[in-house]
Amino acid sequence: MRSSLMWRSRFLLTTSLVAASASGCGDDCGPGGAAINGLVASSIETTLTYGSLIARAGNDCPAADAGGVVSLTIEGKQAPDPSLGLITFCIPRPDQLDAGSHTLGTSQSMADVKIIDLQGSADNCTYSLDSTRPPTGDATGTGVCGNGTSSKGFALIIDGAVSLRRTCGATIDNIAVTLTGTVEVKAEAASAR
Repeated sequence: MRSSLMWRSRFLLTTSLVAASASGCGDDCGPGGAAINGLVASSIETTLTYGSLIARAGNDCPAADAGGVVSLTIEGKQAPDPSLGLITFCIPRPDQLDAGSHTLGTSQSMADVKIIDLQGSADNCTYSLDSTRPPTGDATGTGVCGNGTSSKGFALIIDGAVSLRRTCGATIDNIAVTLTGTVEVKAEAASAR
């Protein structure tokens, strides 16, 4: 027969774990082994890889219903050569990022995860986001704490498609690419601000 003291200990442990989870603290924070360069924009014609993502609470795309939650901007670079390109997201409600799938869109859309910019270079061609054709797909986060600003970071998971404007010399056209992957996102260091 279990003592009432044992039941009380289990109750306190359970409520502590629930409280830690609800406050965004605890062992569930962090990228969980996500790759540093784990985001890929690809088609049968080209592949652009992105990573080294850094998140900052910049309030660049605030949501009307945020209730004081500061929007999160995530910036990354093309890999392996960061000088070749960049990718930028803005998330109006980072407090909801790890609560299921969220829509991808552009800065002008009502999407949950906005692709602000995507640029890259490969095979003597340059690429940029074609914002006239909205992205499709979903995004979510895992290990998100402190609305994405925890020093432990988190993982961003993208499963979508975007249209890119391709420039190869004098030839300019548009190509559709998938944008997929699970990538580590680090919080901006306080000294970098």
